[in-house]
Amino acid sequence: MSRTSETSDVGSDVTPDVLVIGGGIIGLVTAWRAAQRGLATAVLDPEPGGGAAQVAAGMLAAVTELHYGEETLLGLNLASARRYPEFAAELTELTGHGLGYRRCGTLAVALDADDRAHLRELHALQRESGLQSEWLSGRECRRLEPMLAPGVRGGLRVDGDHQIDPRRLAAALVTACERTGVVFHRVRAERLTVVRDRATGVVTADGTVLAAGQVVLAAGSLSGRLAGVPEAVLPPVRPVKGQVLRLTVPERYAPFLSRTVRAVVRGSHVYLVPRENGELVVGATSEELGWDTTVTAGGVYELLRDAHELVPGITELPLTETRAGRAPARPTTRRCSARPTSTACCWPPATTATGCC
Repeated sequence: MSRTSETSDVGSDVTPDVLVIGGGIIGLVTAWRAAQRGLATAVLDPEPGGGAAQVAAGMLAAVTELHYGEETLLGLNLASARRYPEFAAELTELTGHGLGYRRCGTLAVALDADDRAHLRELHALQRESGLQSEWLSGRECRRLEPMLAPGVRGGLRVDGDHQIDPRRLAAALVTACERTGVVFHRVRAERLTVVRDRATGVVTADGTVLAAGQVVLAAGSLSGRLAGVPEAVLPPVRPVKGQVLRLTVPERYAPFLSRTVRAVVRGSHVYLVPRENGELVVGATSEELGWDTTVTAGGVYELLRDAHELVPGITELPLTETRAGRAPARPTTRRCSARPTSTACCWPPATTATGCC
């Protein structure tokens, strides 16, 4: 029998086996799985399911996002991709929530000779890594996606990439946690409590002390700001601002795109992610502006300009939403993309995890 889930700011009388700091995708999945295994579990977050999940595009692109030097990460991403269909089906069956999960693939295209050469190198790396991708001429790209600009010089077709709607995923995970008895404390963590080199719980923003047997730090870009975490294990993460647009594809234009389309335009990465419900997500800027989440006219202009160069017909679509969020990044790595990967290290009995979706 599952425990009753609490959603108020007050604490539970039961000391949880596991306390997860952060109610994003990684935190919610961790809490759900822990509760499934019979552990008394709690999540500490003022807005579970909010944060980066409300902004991210949801690309699950293990193949397309391969980069030199990331062979170890590739293995993790491919294993995750293989398990994703079963994970999505399990979550949908439990909650009744559609997740917008699509195995629609990705088309990465080049608009000039330099980008074409770069994609050729990426194709070679993919083949050397045993991955499935197909090189297409510009004409073949436009035959696959007729809305592409005439100037497309070539591209990579990757059918193994998937996508999911992070907003729907987050909502389903909150429901799954509630149904498995996870307790929600809708308040911000102020400080980690440590006794003899062991994490014992947290002090919340309202002064409440919450004890726990195990503590998981999964607060994304905020993980590096939590007071009380020993410097030796403090996650070296920083926030990187990303602005994202959402448009609607009217029925008369459908299907506008059948798969995720991405490219490099003027040195900036741009992607267009079509949802099954007619939404089109366009992103994303990458700005080193600390904790700022202001949507700017310049950011919107740059995204629309680059997307228009890739798919000219996009200017005919209604613009329905502009958002900005923060993705965690480490000093020695690029910004996290919108895929559910994480980096984790263990400090018994605490675990830190940072990631975005």
